Amino acid sequence: MTDGFLVPGPAAADLVAASVARVAELADRLGLSHGEVFDVHLLSEASGVPADVVGALLTGRPAGEPDLQARFLQRFDLLRRTRLKPNGRRYTQQEIADGAGMSRQQAGALINGDRRPTMEHCDAIQRFFGVHAGFLTAEDPDALHDALLRTEQRLLQDCADVAADADPLERLLQDHGVRGIAWRAAQLPTDKHRDKVTEWLDMLLESVKPTDPADSTRPDDV
Repeated sequence: MTDGFLVPGPAAADLVAASVARVAELADRLGLSHGEVFDVHLLSEASGVPADVVGALLTGRPAGEPDLQARFLQRFDLLRRTRLKPNGRRYTQQEIADGAGMSRQQAGALINGDRRPTMEHCDAIQRFFGVHAGFLTAEDPDALHDALLRTEQRLLQDCADVAADADPLERLLQDHGVRGIAWRAAQLPTDKHRDKVTEWLDMLLESVKPTDPADSTRPDDV
């Protein structure tokens, strides 16, 4: 532990560092500034991780809140500040309680830190605010890594759009969802799984190859 923060394990730190490198490379390809794609406030809102912790993790420094309840309170407070009603106001305790299927007293105790949250509480609150599973509980490095993966997927799509504008075949591949499938394939655990995806891609590429007019010449025409 460092300055009250949990030092992330090597695996978590390596995942964040690898994601940062990939996102930086994609940003360079698209001519985007690193300040734009690594905006700590936007990443904080997307991940639930406090902005100062995001900044530390992005630069490889150890950071993260070790206590589950403390993380829950940080994330819950961030949700209430950033996920607002259509009129721009915060949801009241009663509205959160009604939407999450709990009493106002339960909601108030969770907000004030007087009651430890259960997984059922977390699931209900996450559904109410429309955020992904684990938003309220994931360890900070893992939460940031997930947010960076979503950024990476968005930038990959932008790269595919740029390439498709210049290459009709690239557009065809994109329209078939190949780029998205390839990105998902990269997350598969073994070469055996990736080989299956490669076989599918090979079949698709074969099917869209331009036909050589000579190949269609009938014997009778010779």
